[in-house]
Amino acid sequence: MHLIIGGAYQGKLEYARKLYPQIQWADGEIDSFEKIQNAIGIYHFEIYIKRILKNEKLDIKEIIEQIFAKDIQKVIICDEVGYGLVPVDSFERYYREQVGRICTTLAKQADKVTRVVCGIGEKLK
Repeated sequence: MHLIIGGAYQGKLEYARKLYPQIQWADGEIDSFEKIQNAIGIYHFEIYIKRILKNEKLDIKEIIEQIFAKDIQKVIICDEVGYGLVPVDSFERYYREQVGRICTTLAKQADKVTRVVCGIGEKLK
């Protein structure tokens, strides 16, 4: 697995598309769970987590297990959502925490972790 992280609008998807031009991507914001589960590349992963937390009330372990149920090498692109002001809304705080915990778990499992800033990838792992 390759986990690509970075701030919003930092060129993560463009960076990944150059590295993996053959991949069909699933959009975590709008695509179905089935499409995301079967996709090799997933972007807007943080929004997908928010969708699950709002609609399905699954925990972190279940989310990761479902996405990786099939033995497919994945490329996951996720915004870093834990910076800036702490939200007043309790769900938003919970969501940000869950994204951080999920990405921490994914980073441990990943073969590669890259942080993209201004379209430039920096290898973390």
